[in-house]
Amino acid sequence: MSEKQQFSVLMSVYIKENPIFLKYAIESIQNQTMKPSEIILVEDGPLTPELYQVLDQVEAESEIPVKRCPLEENQGLGLALRYGVLQCQYDIIARMDTDDIAVADRFEQQIHLMEQENLDLLGGHIAEFIDNPKEVVSYRRVPTQHADIVAYQRMRSAFNHMTVMFKKNMVLKAGNYEDGLYMEDDLLWLNMIAAGARTGNVDQILCRVRVGAGMFERRGGLRYLNLYRQARQRMLERNQISYIEYAKSVGVQAVVALCPGFVRQFIFVKLLRKSK
Repeated sequence: MSEKQQFSVLMSVYIKENPIFLKYAIESIQNQTMKPSEIILVEDGPLTPELYQVLDQVEAESEIPVKRCPLEENQGLGLALRYGVLQCQYDIIARMDTDDIAVADRFEQQIHLMEQENLDLLGGHIAEFIDNPKEVVSYRRVPTQHADIVAYQRMRSAFNHMTVMFKKNMVLKAGNYEDGLYMEDDLLWLNMIAAGARTGNVDQILCRVRVGAGMFERRGGLRYLNLYRQARQRMLERNQISYIEYAKSVGVQAVVALCPGFVRQFIFVKLLRKSK
């Protein structure tokens, strides 16, 4: 493993973020056993004074170079990340969410495996918590081998997006992120696979991910279902999934999206996740 490997961390921040969670997320980047060469912070539209205070402090005190990239208006996550990718100086880019906590050796594990297996797109498993990061309520484990990932991605996301590390040149070859609310990651993963990306997942927990009522609410209702259907329609038109896969996935999502919130939470936590 090359200890001189340089890479960027990309985060997008918007007005509804929790400033305390953002601070913890950035600290988990700064405390890595293998530190990034830069942190790219896309400010997706105007933010709150509390969020600006966190970002100002990070910019002033961070030993890792910080590049802030403000957008005049909120663009949505897909377009904010599209812009952010172009601002990254290095070919290897790690995604990070603003309310999650990376395990201390996340980047070291990923850089090692990317170099060892010449991968273009690499994620890992996550441990989910509600309030206390040490009190895990569920795990989302994903396939680790390329062939299994390709098959799995046709129906469900084969990556936990907050754990992903990828090569900028392959992301650009695949067309970069696109606008697709809640589905921008899955659209990119399939485009990257179609462009020839070599993929993998580290068989370890890479992030502790904050979940709660808000997450389950966002994945419900007619609006979410319609956005999901539109994204799956794009995948179908690009011949990345079959009509049967399209119909089955939209049908399953309709049941999940339109059921009561407490039922949706049960499905996510008890049926779609693992207890250990």
